[in-house]
Amino acid sequence: MRDICDFIAKWMGLLVLAVATLSFLIPSSFLWIETKAISPLLGVIMFGMGMTISPHDFKIVLSRPKDILIGCLTQFTVMPLLAWVLTQAFALPKELAIGVILVGCCPGGTASNVITFLAKGDLALSVGMTATSTLLAPLLTPFLVWLIAGTMVNVDTIGMLQSIVYVVIAPIVLGLLWQWRLPKLTKRITPYLPAFSSIAIAVTVGIVVSHNADRLMLGGMVVIIVVILHNLLGLLTGFVIGKLLQLSHPKSVALSIEVGMQNSGLASSLAVLHFGAYPLATIPGAIFSVWHNISGALAARYFAKEKELTLNLQP
Repeated sequence: MRDICDFIAKWMGLLVLAVATLSFLIPSSFLWIETKAISPLLGVIMFGMGMTISPHDFKIVLSRPKDILIGCLTQFTVMPLLAWVLTQAFALPKELAIGVILVGCCPGGTASNVITFLAKGDLALSVGMTATSTLLAPLLTPFLVWLIAGTMVNVDTIGMLQSIVYVVIAPIVLGLLWQWRLPKLTKRITPYLPAFSSIAIAVTVGIVVSHNADRLMLGGMVVIIVVILHNLLGLLTGFVIGKLLQLSHPKSVALSIEVGMQNSGLASSLAVLHFGAYPLATIPGAIFSVWHNISGALAARYFAKEKELTLNLQP
């Protein structure tokens, strides 16, 4: 059982791609699951995240405030700014632009810690950034969406804040309480959580894609290109900023992955809950969910091999 779970976690990118392809070609495979299931699924993922956060992770935030501050500032400036620039440069329709902006304004993705570990980056920094950006999301995500998209649509900032608290913060707190009250059971369950989260992410992608298969065709290649550029530019910019600030290579790798990988499941959930009048707003989040797991896996392999090559070249 453990081997199967490790296999699922290792090949999460391919799993997500397979589910996305299946749900696009045969929408009925996931169409029976309603879109309102996205929020509970995301809550389950966040609950698992809460179960894996340890007191040591909070010590990281307190002991490395400069690194965490750099990471969160980069996270909540680079990705929203890139989202706005790309929507303007490609003249995206309002519905699709909202979706891209939502993705850009969300916190770091739940898979970023796994990818950072595989990339041999600074895992402690990655975990600290994910936790901090997630806790800041209830305030910063609605504010940034309002700031960037407020001229296009009416943004219910209070409603979005409440949704993020219910879908993200509350499950994390419950996960922490579970871990505190049931430490032995948590220790037994923890090794299986990455696989469980991978399946939950894949199902979320399947729901979003199946319910929007026709709209994905309407969105065309332009939105796919925008989403891919958004992610790749985020990965690149995060790494470059790390190097410009003279951070160590592992820290720069963690910064790259944290900035480039967004919580696109949250973006899709917010699109469903608060932008129902614009159905295409869910599309960028769905595409990002598929693509960033693939690009993240490729980036991890590249960074890991680069580190091995560097170590081999050292005298």
